[in-house]
Amino acid sequence: MQKAHDLKEYREELRETLENDFLRTTLDNFAIAYRAGRANAFKGMDVKGLIREIADSKDAAAQHADALYKEFKENAEASGVHVHFAKDGDEANRIITKIALDAKCKKIVKSKSMTAEETLLNHDLEDAGLEVTETDLGEWIIQLRHEGPSHMVMPAIHLSRFQVGDLFTEVTGKKQDTEIEKLVKVARRELRQKYVEADMGISGANFAIAETGSIGIVTNEGNARLVTTLPRVHVALMGIDKLLPSLHDALRILKVLPRNATGQQITSYVTWITGNNECLAAEDGRKEIHYVVLDNGRSELIKDPLFSQVNRCVRCGACANVCPVYRLVGGHKMGHIYIGAIGLILTYFFHGKDKAKNLVQNCINCEACKDVCAGGIDLPRLIKEIHARIQDEDGHPLPSFLLGKVLRNRKLFHTLLRTAKWGQKPVAEKDGFIRHLPMIFSKEQGFRALPTIAETPFRDWWQENRPEVENPKYRVALFSGCVQDFVYPEQLQAAVDVFAANGVAMEFPEKQSCCGLPVQMMGETKASRDVAQQNLRAFEPDAYDYIVTLCASCAAHLKHNYPKLVMDKPALKLRADKFSAKIIDYSSFVNDVLKVDAEGFTKTGEKATYHAPCHLCRGLDVHEAPRQLIEKSGMEYVECAEEEVCCGFGGTFSMKFPELSAELLKKKLDNVEATGADTLLTDCPGCIMQLRGGLKRRGSKIQVKHVAEVMSKNKK
Repeated sequence: MQKAHDLKEYREELRETLENDFLRTTLDNFAIAYRAGRANAFKGMDVKGLIREIADSKDAAAQHADALYKEFKENAEASGVHVHFAKDGDEANRIITKIALDAKCKKIVKSKSMTAEETLLNHDLEDAGLEVTETDLGEWIIQLRHEGPSHMVMPAIHLSRFQVGDLFTEVTGKKQDTEIEKLVKVARRELRQKYVEADMGISGANFAIAETGSIGIVTNEGNARLVTTLPRVHVALMGIDKLLPSLHDALRILKVLPRNATGQQITSYVTWITGNNECLAAEDGRKEIHYVVLDNGRSELIKDPLFSQVNRCVRCGACANVCPVYRLVGGHKMGHIYIGAIGLILTYFFHGKDKAKNLVQNCINCEACKDVCAGGIDLPRLIKEIHARIQDEDGHPLPSFLLGKVLRNRKLFHTLLRTAKWGQKPVAEKDGFIRHLPMIFSKEQGFRALPTIAETPFRDWWQENRPEVENPKYRVALFSGCVQDFVYPEQLQAAVDVFAANGVAMEFPEKQSCCGLPVQMMGETKASRDVAQQNLRAFEPDAYDYIVTLCASCAAHLKHNYPKLVMDKPALKLRADKFSAKIIDYSSFVNDVLKVDAEGFTKTGEKATYHAPCHLCRGLDVHEAPRQLIEKSGMEYVECAEEEVCCGFGGTFSMKFPELSAELLKKKLDNVEATGADTLLTDCPGCIMQLRGGLKRRGSKIQVKHVAEVMSKNKK
């Protein structure tokens, strides 16, 4: 687990992890296989509809948690089970330790439980003189290594079979083979006696069913059944978030859980326990069963109007499976106890801001986690909110504070950009790149070349070149964003050309500015809100059929976040709702609204591949439109491996974590070059900056362009 006290130390830990070739290869292979496995497992199912049902069910259960606990307790106790409530982790550990001591237990076997990891239960049990053995294969391995889990479902994914072989050799005192099947046999042989000798078994629970007082446990190994059946005492530790009204609610989650966790259609074992069943090892012939229901901050989460959705989590680990950052550094550096996107959030609430303050900054905001979450949790938004809360409590770093100040003053911001045009001249190359960065940046940002500020921003060009369109089919407003306005105005000019040729009348509200996403990413919520208000006042939504933007990141932020940023201002909220409803990305507008066809373009036969910006494919759920436009515009589309995986830009993320950004970019460019394409197209100026800069550093001849540029160029 990360032990860094500040961001500088945390980054050093990340750099060390990047040197672990085995870890990165393992996580790469798993991420690729998982994506295909998950897609196959969900084939033919209404996944989004099912997730909405789960979210509604879990939200309703959370709001009635007190009543559900009372019903669960009554029904469980009526069937001979003892039910305890623990307000925090320490109390839960005390309760379980007392149960063990009162029952004169000496040896305990456990099946995997993230809740027991959360409370650090093993430490308290061992301090009381009890012998505790983890029986899940992965958990046993990391227990022997004195480590924490690196994944919620696959806790030892970071280890090779050779490392495990060496470990088992040390434990058994005999040289062990490194074949996986033989290592599993060693574990079974070593653990079998533990089951027989154990007085107590401790498990978690995936479900706690109020109507019957039952618990449900989902596993891929048979150990949980041995843990819950063989010992004379069984204790199940679960959070109040596991309470559900009925078996039907649990079975609905069960449709998603294995598919989302490991790409399996169904898990190997689903165990339901109701009442204290027979047990020959017990004096009275009945098993002694205890359910310990843990709060540990969960009830406070339920009351929070924003963070209550955290209780929807079903602990599938999918948010780590698809996270490009986790894929690079693993769970020990992207988590405290809980890992992945949900871990960044839970760490703050369960283990405090000191454990979370570095972790929450390590989110690239690609929305991959949100896209697969079984509970429909808006994970990126919650991570950014925690980052903002910590900065509000501890103080705002000077760079983000200053950027917030600048963006809130549109005239100052634009003046600085215009001034930079002159200041860059000594280091500007003729091809539009900066020759070299100032020494303060050059060491860490050298993995890509950075562009110069354009000679003429789009807003100045527009005043001289605004086209007149008679009898327009549509009236649109153009939202430029700051990068295309001042760095890549040719992309907007290309869109103007395509729009005018297709009967679209345009407006460019000149009081618009940066969308505000950069400061939102940096935890400057107030600045982000102020920028949003500024842009909302610059546009008259009722005057346009659509508000079109060529930046996927801007589009997603404007559409999804602006209404949330002004929720406390009713009049502005109404305007924001109208505004967001009109937002559309370039490719969707041209392909789906204008419905351009191939007859309007010259067929070039040039091979082009595509990079899908995160905020287009996930933020806006746009997948086919840009690829169809590539074909319509006369080019031959060549599919690239992992087209919808992040390029590593992430706005300010690439400045804060350049070593991670560089590795993500390398993966992306390797895949791009493998296509043999002449041109790489995308729909986001930030991605263009990252991809074009990386290819420039490689000396590649591949051209990186916005989809709008090739459409304008190839237009008949």
